[in-house]
Amino acid sequence: MIIPPFTFFATVGSVCRVGATPIFADIDPVTYNLDPREVAKKITARTKAIIPVHLYGQCADMEGLTKLAHVHGLHIIEDAAQSFGAEYDHQRCGSLGGIGTFSFYPSKNLGTYGDAGLCTTNNLEWASRMKTLRNHGMEPKYYHKMIGWNARIDAIHAAILRVKLRSIESWTVQRQAVAKRYHDLIADYQLSELVTRPTALANRRHVWNQYVISVDGSARDALVAHLRANQIGCEIYYPLPLHLQECMQFLNHRMGDFPMSEAAARSVLALPMYPELSAELQDRVIATVASFMQQSSRRAA
Repeated sequence: MIIPPFTFFATVGSVCRVGATPIFADIDPVTYNLDPREVAKKITARTKAIIPVHLYGQCADMEGLTKLAHVHGLHIIEDAAQSFGAEYDHQRCGSLGGIGTFSFYPSKNLGTYGDAGLCTTNNLEWASRMKTLRNHGMEPKYYHKMIGWNARIDAIHAAILRVKLRSIESWTVQRQAVAKRYHDLIADYQLSELVTRPTALANRRHVWNQYVISVDGSARDALVAHLRANQIGCEIYYPLPLHLQECMQFLNHRMGDFPMSEAAARSVLALPMYPELSAELQDRVIATVASFMQQSSRRAA
């Protein structure tokens, strides 16, 4: 399977077969990343690669996935679009598989002025092929070995990224501090009946592209409306799992096929997250969540 720039499997992970047909596997309900136990159920003799998404800024279970890849002779292609600088057992994402893919879209931890991306690999043959593919399949100039794309990064984007790269580590530390404050505020406001805080696992460096809570019951959409009515930005990443998207109807999936992904789609909610987010603004966000909970309790009474 050829992976174009910005291939992104959201909410459900993917096991890819030859012929570019995606075979989906369900997620771990704690991290929302690809569950190796579910991947193991889907591997066949035709499977060629596993594509885990390091979602929201935290690496997938690479030990489990790497063991599967080794046993079955598969490649791993990391989707690290949301996780620049994240680590698994002190090793950076993008170096954990055969190929790593990154996005520098403006909303990412390291973002430029528009669309841009990067692939990483230690395989010289793959590196040469990807370099050719990004430049219309040309090698040498005006001689096309294969059909490719115009996927070169613009010079202005590269210049912006070179400057911002100097600050990415300090921004990551700031994001981690913002996440800790959210954790503490949710506890201080005693919101555990309504909100489940995101889990950062001990052997991983979480870079917090998003701070995604889980909202119990049917309250998530009403809480979104309440936050937006109080001029607090929030977003649902992602409201519809990939296997239920219209473009994937040819796979003949139906509701219930991937229950963990479907449950996540019903409950996840991303709160404001950026390095410069102040403690005062964070307190306003969580106080607004608390006011929703109080209103809901009064209505129930």
